Amino acid sequence: MNSVMEFLVKHGHIVIFVAVFIEQIGLPLPSGPVLLAAGALVGLHRLSLPAVLALAVAASLICDSLWFLLGRLRGSSVLEFVCRVSIEPDTCVSKTHSAYVRYGPESLLVSKFLPWFGTLGPPMAGMFRLSPWKFVFLDAGGSLVWSGAYIAVGWVFRTQLEDLAAAMSRFGAWIGVVLGCALSAYVASKYIRRRRIYRALRTARITPWELKRKMDAGEVPVIVDLRAEFERRDGCIPGAIAVAYEDLDSLPWAIGERDIVFYCSCPDEITSVRAALRLKRRGATRVHPLLGGFSGWRELGFPIETPLFRADTNVPA
Repeated sequence: MNSVMEFLVKHGHIVIFVAVFIEQIGLPLPSGPVLLAAGALVGLHRLSLPAVLALAVAASLICDSLWFLLGRLRGSSVLEFVCRVSIEPDTCVSKTHSAYVRYGPESLLVSKFLPWFGTLGPPMAGMFRLSPWKFVFLDAGGSLVWSGAYIAVGWVFRTQLEDLAAAMSRFGAWIGVVLGCALSAYVASKYIRRRRIYRALRTARITPWELKRKMDAGEVPVIVDLRAEFERRDGCIPGAIAVAYEDLDSLPWAIGERDIVFYCSCPDEITSVRAALRLKRRGATRVHPLLGGFSGWRELGFPIETPLFRADTNVPA
């Protein structure tokens, strides 16, 4: 913390802009410590409060506007890209979608306080065709509340932050090692669990070519679309049945003689693999995650159905 504060004093407000910009563009480098240190320096009359707030909001708004535009132009493919580097790739889209649908565009006012929503909120707003002026208004307000909260905490506890900086200067290396090891262990456990699930049904996967051959031969399996409702705006595999992962147990044909093919839009088809394992535990034997998911099917130019949606909802008409 001491080094951060000294760096801020020495190099000025540009550090705040760069730190916020890097975090909001999606890189895993939190700007919170910089904003806390800036708040402490504002309280010590070393930095200007209006300038600090303006730079933090500007950096956030520039990045968020870019994500908003990409979401408006590229749709769910942007969310898939962001979720590939997420610790929870199979749930980050669904959680963001649920929050946005439940609370509406106003969720942007608090999105930056939620790690899985901060970067995904703006492209989600673009996908839902939020008007640009309303997005700018809500996102700027959310950025002001978020950065202002960090700065206010730094200002209130400026004396304690100075003491913390002194302590970290003495034990900073050990603190960094402990925090680094804890973070590494958490990420490693998530990765190992994901790979274990991935390997469990590696041999049971079906390729888009194999599925297409079955469909052409009249051997149409039960095809289950596990994606969120808004993702189906991009189309679906012909004959697919839309089912939420949470509702799999209600499927009466889950245990039967027909092949069941699951597809999703998450990295490594992790949701499809989990769904297949879930049905295997119930006794189903002919379950297959679709390799590459919907994106793999679409990239090969195979047929796609486009569901009709009512103008005011994301529900098929």
